[in-house]
Amino acid sequence: MAVRPICAYPEAVLRQKAKPVETIDDDLQLLIDDMIETMYAAPGIGLAAPQVGISLQLFVVDVTGGQDANALQTYINPEIVSTEGRVREDEGCLSVVGITGSTPRAERVVLRGLNREGETVEVEADGLLARAFQHEFDHLNGMLFFDRMGVVGRDLIKRKYKRAQRRQADR
Repeated sequence: MAVRPICAYPEAVLRQKAKPVETIDDDLQLLIDDMIETMYAAPGIGLAAPQVGISLQLFVVDVTGGQDANALQTYINPEIVSTEGRVREDEGCLSVVGITGSTPRAERVVLRGLNREGETVEVEADGLLARAFQHEFDHLNGMLFFDRMGVVGRDLIKRKYKRAQRRQADR
């Protein structure tokens, strides 16, 4: 297992629709292990394959940040099959470091996909887990959290991020 570099906005892979996983093999298992290690090292609560430069429909989530060994979930070729309600909360992203914004999401979702053993799983989630599912699913479709905001909010996030990048470069 290895910690992989996390792609930062505006890298092109973050804006591409990821390809479906066709084979669950040893290489994919290694990628999953690396993504889990990378997510925990960041630290984060979710990570999609495009965020480590791999355009595949795959993400890992653990909203406990590693505090509950049973909370770690892996989804291959996921789909959101239903949504309910609307909430708006602050959200951030490992690919847009240091920037958060009030992002609208469904309050509850049902997510279906394959686990790392290739078995179909379907999970109903609300709260932070529902938000994490939607956030990571968006990555698989080339979207970032600020794409869910209105024009004003999206532009504000982009300006904040560019300013933060300039400050970082000046150091």
